[in-house]
Amino acid sequence: MTIALQNSLPPCVLHEDEHLLVVNKPAGWNTHAPSPFAGEGIYDWLKHREPRWANLAIVHRLDKQTSGVMVFGKTPLANRSLTDQFAARSVRKQYLLLADRQPKRRELLVRTKIARRGERYASCAHGELAETRFRFVATDAAGQHLVEAEPLTGRTHQIRVHAAEQGFPIIGDTLYGGTASERICLHAQRLRFYHPASGEERVFEVRTDFRNASRDDLRSALVELELTNVFRLGHGEGDGRQLAGWYVDRLGDFLLSAKEGDLGSLSGDLEWWRTKYALHGVYQKELIRSVRFASSQTACAQLFLGNAAPERFTVRENGVQFELSFNEGYSVGLFLDQRDNRRRLLTGHVAANFPLREPGLPTPNSEVLNCFAYTCGFSVCAALGGAKTTSLDLSKKYLAWGKRNFALNGLDPAAHDFIYGDAFDWLKRLAKKRRAFDVVILDPPTFSQSKESGVFRVEKDFGKLVKLALSVLKPGGVLLASSNAADWPPEDFLAVVRGAVDAAGRRIAREHYAPQPPDFPISRAEPAYLKTVWMRVN
Repeated sequence: MTIALQNSLPPCVLHEDEHLLVVNKPAGWNTHAPSPFAGEGIYDWLKHREPRWANLAIVHRLDKQTSGVMVFGKTPLANRSLTDQFAARSVRKQYLLLADRQPKRRELLVRTKIARRGERYASCAHGELAETRFRFVATDAAGQHLVEAEPLTGRTHQIRVHAAEQGFPIIGDTLYGGTASERICLHAQRLRFYHPASGEERVFEVRTDFRNASRDDLRSALVELELTNVFRLGHGEGDGRQLAGWYVDRLGDFLLSAKEGDLGSLSGDLEWWRTKYALHGVYQKELIRSVRFASSQTACAQLFLGNAAPERFTVRENGVQFELSFNEGYSVGLFLDQRDNRRRLLTGHVAANFPLREPGLPTPNSEVLNCFAYTCGFSVCAALGGAKTTSLDLSKKYLAWGKRNFALNGLDPAAHDFIYGDAFDWLKRLAKKRRAFDVVILDPPTFSQSKESGVFRVEKDFGKLVKLALSVLKPGGVLLASSNAADWPPEDFLAVVRGAVDAAGRRIAREHYAPQPPDFPISRAEPAYLKTVWMRVN
């Protein structure tokens, strides 16, 4: 792992010490995952990111559409102290909200009992006591009103309920009568508490601009631009209705837009992103659901704005360099939704209490087999993490591309193996030769065809593939299994992988399911498609 990555922190982190992790949560990101396959909340994403965050604990929450300062506990002392402070109301929280109806008074204290009524909460005679202090701050140039809110109690939706009942519902909070907007304009801007170890009063404050698109704030919280300049900027309806059917990626100094039909007014957003990131050019391609039926001309992206990219150009992800091209068909050379999984190979850390290599074992260079290697992104990261890699793919062109990716990162391709051929055929060959690997990676296409094995369909044949992979996986080794088949439910995917392990007479010692990263947000309108599971198999 590079020194830069070892010392880096996600931009959302405001403060870390032995006991605390303080963050600025963007709007549009849950505090924690609402269900096993609905995408990680900020808590889940952080907990599994660094070994020292494995015991991270939630001591308070913010609604998905509320941004602002949150504190997590890292030690039992911190958890007890912060929980006691919240219960005793000694933690002081200050929010900022935006309304298009002005409060009747500059300051007011609202004290009611509130209870749940269907999807909403409301004041009533028999609820729990809720107190909120409001203070009018200013009216902006657009005629909208900024109001500070201090909740003196910690009831669910308390600020939203009280603001609405006092006649100034929060913009975006349509549940409580607010004017429709991209987000709920409510921000936890200040948090004051006593440090659990020193007893010192600590104050953390973050200002916000409600005019910013929440999708951009989300990426700003996730991505360290010094280390990563390739990520998704717009992910269809996962980023709001206005992006329905539209997907935009930043690829180093260029943007790539994919949409069915005409862009229409959305071209203005592309120009805005281009200016914000000081990019050279914007490419556009038609969104194609079945890539194998596309002609080479429709598959390749076309220059839309600005300057053309060279035939090959370099991007960086977590400090690792990769070569991309707009001239090689529908994919540019790197699947952005696997960024966090590549990072796991780079750092040797899969998830909380799940190191890539079991502690206490001898530490010679581990061996990694990357099936369906494509341009060898997983292999490069594993090699930078200290592994000897074997990359297997049915395309000589992509293996050559992979070797260039090795060289870009100061790795000697000759020190690693590159095998051209069919994965099913070569897994059988490797097993006969009694080859065994510490890590086996399976990330096949949803459909492929070869002379040796015929037609491969992921939902039908993935179990057979896993069984073959287990024949070359060492006892205690790690299997990375992944599929982007959108119509394959994650429960069924996991059942197939677990069933193959059981059928092989092996036992799963550790398992971590990893959804697509947060810059590919999941919603009802934009369901999850990427499924990944890491398993230590005895």
